[in-house]
Amino acid sequence: MSLWTPDGEHPVPDDLSFEDLTDDERARAEAMAAELAEARRRVAEVPAAIVVANHAMGLYELGAIHLTRQPPDLDEARVAIDALAALLGGLAGRLGEEEAVLGEALSQLQLAFVSLADASGEPA
Repeated sequence: MSLWTPDGEHPVPDDLSFEDLTDDERARAEAMAAELAEARRRVAEVPAAIVVANHAMGLYELGAIHLTRQPPDLDEARVAIDALAALLGGLAGRLGEEEAVLGEALSQLQLAFVSLADASGEPA
């Protein structure tokens, strides 16, 4: 028998049971499940384009972190930059107002990458 979160909408894995918990542990687990359900509800209210744009900014930050290391980690930066480029290319025209900002952020990362690759003698 599957358990469900308190909102009745989200299944809890079959191997997770509140039965073996003390009353205090069960109350905390049920409260955490309710908080998770509430967080899921709030995320569902936000347009997907906004959530995706926030994640895209995380890829930008990841790329920037690897480019600013001493020495820069170009291989790791390349993964983040390529992921951001793939995301923006695949969703072109669907990210709303944030798309232009994300495109500019990608361009900045790419320019920084090329500059650092040239300075290190590595191929861009």
